[in-house]
Amino acid sequence: MIKALITVRSSSTRLPRKCFLDFGGKMMIEHIINRVKFFKIDPIICTTEQDSDKELVNIAKKNDVKYFCGSEKNKLKRWNDCCNNFNIDRFHSIDADDPYFCAEEVIRSMSFLDKGYDIIYPSPSSLLGGATVGYSIKNDALSKICNTIEPTTDTEMISSFILDHNEIKIYRMTDPDNDVITSRMTLDYEEDYQKLCKILRQLGHFATRSQLHRFLVDNPSIESMNTFRNEEWAARQSNQSKKPI
Repeated sequence: MIKALITVRSSSTRLPRKCFLDFGGKMMIEHIINRVKFFKIDPIICTTEQDSDKELVNIAKKNDVKYFCGSEKNKLKRWNDCCNNFNIDRFHSIDADDPYFCAEEVIRSMSFLDKGYDIIYPSPSSLLGGATVGYSIKNDALSKICNTIEPTTDTEMISSFILDHNEIKIYRMTDPDNDVITSRMTLDYEEDYQKLCKILRQLGHFATRSQLHRFLVDNPSIESMNTFRNEEWAARQSNQSKKPI
C-alpha cells in the first residue's frame, strides 16, 4: 500500500489555522485524512514538534492515524526522520492544503520509482496550483540530500534543495492525458477557501479529477474566482527557488 505523508502544521500566516477550517462538517485536515483512506492510501500525519501542533496529534489519534512530530522549518528532515521512524523506504507527499489531490496521479507518480528514479516531481499543472499530485520520494535519496544541508535550514520550498545532486535521479511528471486541472485548487487564501467550499457543496469530499474538471469547465465563474492569487503565489515560489543550496 502507498504510504502518504500528510504534511501539515498549524502556523499558517496567509490563512491562519487553515488546516482546522470547517470543510463540509469536518476540519480540513480530517477531510484530507478521510480522502486518503477512501482511495486506499495509508496516511501518516507528518507535523512539527511545536506546541501549536499538538492539536494535530490529537486529531491523528482520534482518526486512528499514525503521526510523527519533527523539525518545524526543515521539512525534508521531517520527512526523512518520519520515514526512519516507521521504516518507510518510499512515500508520496500530500499537503494538507491540497484537498482534491488525485489518487490516480499519486499512483502514477509512485510507479516511476520502480523505473529507477529517486524523486518524482509533480506535473506542471500541479506545480502551478492545480494541486492534484505531490512528490514521490525514495527515503535513501532523501537521506543523501539531508546530509548535505544543515538540520536547521528552512526547506519549506523544497525544489532548490533537491536539484543538482548527481546521485539523485529525478523524473518530472507530465500532465495527465485528459482532465487536466489548470485552475488554482490549493488552499492559501480566503478566496481559495470560498472556491473550494463551493466545489465541495456540489461534488462532495471524494470527487475525482474527471468530475472536478467537468465542474470547473461548466462553472467558469467559480473556476476563476481565485485566479488573481496565482501571481502572488508564483512570485513567492520564484523567490524561494533563488535560495542557495
